[in-house]
Amino acid sequence: MTFPDKKFDGIGGFFDAYMTTYQHAAGSVDHQQMAKAADLLMNCYQRSSTLFSCGNGGSAAISNHLMCDHLKGCRTDTDFRPRVVSLSSNIETITAVGNDIGFADIFRYQLSSLAASGDVLITISSSGDSENIVRAVDWALQNDMQVIAMTGFDGGRTAKMATVNLHVDADNYGVVEDVHQSLMHILAQFIRLQKMDASLVTKCKF
Repeated sequence: MTFPDKKFDGIGGFFDAYMTTYQHAAGSVDHQQMAKAADLLMNCYQRSSTLFSCGNGGSAAISNHLMCDHLKGCRTDTDFRPRVVSLSSNIETITAVGNDIGFADIFRYQLSSLAASGDVLITISSSGDSENIVRAVDWALQNDMQVIAMTGFDGGRTAKMATVNLHVDADNYGVVEDVHQSLMHILAQFIRLQKMDASLVTKCKF
C-alpha cells in the first residue's frame, strides 16, 4: 500500500490517512516472529550476553533509544541486568572508521572489537538493505551471534539473512520507523512484565 498516493488539502485529512496507514503497517508484523524475538532477547539477558543495536538516520535514533529502554527499562523491578550497546551512539568511533576505513564498515568494525560468541545483534533499517547494516549482519552470523532484523519496504537482504525478521508492510519511511519504535517499546515492556512480580504491575509506570 503506497502512502501517500495523492496530495492533501488539509493536515487533518493527512493525519487520518497517516494513522490508517500506520494501523495497517503495525498489524502486518508477524506475531510468531515477535515471540521469537522476545525469547531471543530474554535468553540473551538471562545469560548475561550483550545485545548490540544499530541503524542509520532515524533508525540510529531508534537504536540509541533501544539501548535506554532495554538497559534501564528491562532492569526496572526485575532481576535482569541487561548489557546493551548501540553501535550508532559513538560518533567519534563512527567517524574515525568511516573516514579511515569506510562508512560501510562502521558497525562491522565495532562488532569485531566488542562482540563475543552468543551475543545478539538487532538491526533497524527501513530498506533492510543498507550496506553497513548488511555487513554487520554478515559478520554477526559468521561469529556465532543471532540477529533480529527490523525491516520495511521489501525487506532487503537483511530480511533473508536474519535469525528473526520483524517486517513492517509499508513503503513510507516515517510509518516504518514509527512501527519499529513501537516494536522496540513492546519488546522492552513485555520482557519487563515477564520478570516482574505480578503484584507490582498495576503499581508501576511503563
